[in-house]
Amino acid sequence: MAWLRQTPRAPLEYTRTLWMRSWIAAVLVFLYAPLLVLMIFSFNDSRRNVVWRGFTTKYYEKALNNDTLVEALINSLTIAALATAASLVIGAMAAIMLWRFRFRLKGVVDGTISLPIIVPEICLGVAMLIFFAWVEWPNNLIWPLNLGAITIAHITFCFPFVTMVVRSRLASFNKEEEEAAKDLGASDWQAFKDVLLPHMRPALVAGALLAFTLSLDDFVITFFTSGPDTITFPVKVYSMVRFSVTPEVNAASTLLIIITVVLTAIALRVQGTKNLSVSH
Repeated sequence: MAWLRQTPRAPLEYTRTLWMRSWIAAVLVFLYAPLLVLMIFSFNDSRRNVVWRGFTTKYYEKALNNDTLVEALINSLTIAALATAASLVIGAMAAIMLWRFRFRLKGVVDGTISLPIIVPEICLGVAMLIFFAWVEWPNNLIWPLNLGAITIAHITFCFPFVTMVVRSRLASFNKEEEEAAKDLGASDWQAFKDVLLPHMRPALVAGALLAFTLSLDDFVITFFTSGPDTITFPVKVYSMVRFSVTPEVNAASTLLIIITVVLTAIALRVQGTKNLSVSH
């Protein structure tokens, strides 16, 4: 059974593999070490974040008992959920339109949809503020800067990301499968639901996660489109950080990280379950 033994690696191949693993490890440390430090210092029993004084969970209690912070977190989650749902529908429809149809000025439409991805957020924030100030409600009242305005602004810059992801997925679709379904008697809706939609599902999940994350942690656009009576979690954390970075801020940020990771894990688990059922 000598053929089952592993072939020894050449020195050059071993060096290349070791270098790649070291590089990947360094990148992971660079990306996730700040988050790990933040989570560790959220248990720090000291108002000064740079000095470790002991382990405590009291700052989590303070964060959860802070009504303004909890309200800001609920506002952010609500806005992110609404923006994700709307962006998923609009982005998927735009992707199908650009993938399936040919029409005049298609390049212009494609570039216009991609514009929020390219334009700096500060420009989008100022543009949204001017737009809501320009649009007049009845009785000459300006559009109120509330959760509705923030949600509309988030949809504007989130759905192009969904369009980009879904369109990339559609590029690998074999249109003959859809034509075969129609030849077998399926209607346009049945062919879309049973053939095209399952192929799009991984991109829809990825686009939804991307839109939810972008909306949840956005600060710049939210800052320009939120009124004095409306506050989101990033804006609230920013107002707290202006004075000092306390363990309470770290605790609130850690809770947000946990919520995001849990929601992402659930979405990926549901997607994996659906893929398994489809394969069977």
